Amino acid sequence: MATHELEITTMAHGGSGIGRLDGRVVFCPGVIPGEVVEVEIVEDSKKSLWRAQPLRIVSASPHRISHIWPEADISRPWATRAGGADYGHIELSHQRTLKTEILRDALRRFGGLSGNLVDTVEVHAAPGDDEVGGLAWRTRVSLHATEAGKLGPYAEKSHTVIPVRSLPLATENIQNSGVLDSSYEGASSVRVVDALSGIRLIIDNQKPQDLSEFVNGVEFRLNDHTFWQVHHQAPAVLQGAIARAVDKDRLDPSAPNADLYAGVGLLGSALADIAGTTLTLNAVESEESALPYLIENLGDKSSLNPVADRVDRWLRREAQYLNAESASAWSRATVILDPPRSGAKTDVINSLEKLRPTQIVYVACDPVALGRDTGLLTAAGYDMVGMEAWDLFPHTHHMETIATFLRR
Repeated sequence: MATHELEITTMAHGGSGIGRLDGRVVFCPGVIPGEVVEVEIVEDSKKSLWRAQPLRIVSASPHRISHIWPEADISRPWATRAGGADYGHIELSHQRTLKTEILRDALRRFGGLSGNLVDTVEVHAAPGDDEVGGLAWRTRVSLHATEAGKLGPYAEKSHTVIPVRSLPLATENIQNSGVLDSSYEGASSVRVVDALSGIRLIIDNQKPQDLSEFVNGVEFRLNDHTFWQVHHQAPAVLQGAIARAVDKDRLDPSAPNADLYAGVGLLGSALADIAGTTLTLNAVESEESALPYLIENLGDKSSLNPVADRVDRWLRREAQYLNAESASAWSRATVILDPPRSGAKTDVINSLEKLRPTQIVYVACDPVALGRDTGLLTAAGYDMVGMEAWDLFPHTHHMETIATFLRR
């Protein structure tokens, strides 16, 4: 097996470091900028871009720590390393430094932004995370079963199940539940949920069960299949960020305000808290099973119009039937936009350009997708005037951002 020494110069979004070898860009996980690493090339099908796996750290970064998850450590053969903690070898504060650099680069390169807003945005720790080393935050864990019934995550970029004996990112309730000690022979997947009523195990496609989550003392109803933020502090952090992001002077409760990709109403609830029960709110969610909970969670807090549809289709119809009266109403609207990781994309933003809401609060978990959509929104007549960034996924490459776009 041929090996190479690779100097890591920067970090890419996605968890890999970048180096160059014989003029080619090489992506390698498990490393830190400034390190020299012995690597094995595992993908060389593209002329200018290769992928490698680290075998040995020749010269370590001062920010390298022992991996927080032994099953993901570089000392294990790369094909047997557990996935799901791709920053677990990096000092926690330096993880946020790297995420900040990646976010700023994405806004500049893909969003075309420059100036003080981009230069000063920083990724912040969620309350309490530094005190516990960024561990024990996951209230939901998705695991897979081997043929022998042992549980674990997939290896990185693989569908090979890696049985594990620990889950350091999971809440203490999950860690102490004994879920890893049981056999799940015959099952393919097990989802573990730390609910108020206790630990829930969802094996394969079991029938969903209702549960409650509380955010700042307010109850939200959902089930154990519907989407909910996995970090135990994330719902409160995001609601607070929405409250700060909305331009109160532009918020008109009577306008056709919209919560797009509404889920069970977490973010729309933050808007209702600002505007009061007179708020008109179109809550659009394509997952029909979420609609009953959305209605239960928001029905008493707003004048709610729940919509079971894809966001792009609903916006396209709204734009298609726009007239003088509806155009005037839409021009006063506030939109919360919380798309999937791939971003809102062209169709959604083209429709928003036609509807011309006065402000868009964009929640993103992928800085590159945010950067691309920022470029589209800028071209559509919007300026980003504020941003917060939060490390709601410690020891992984993920982050959460909340940006305010105002119509020119």
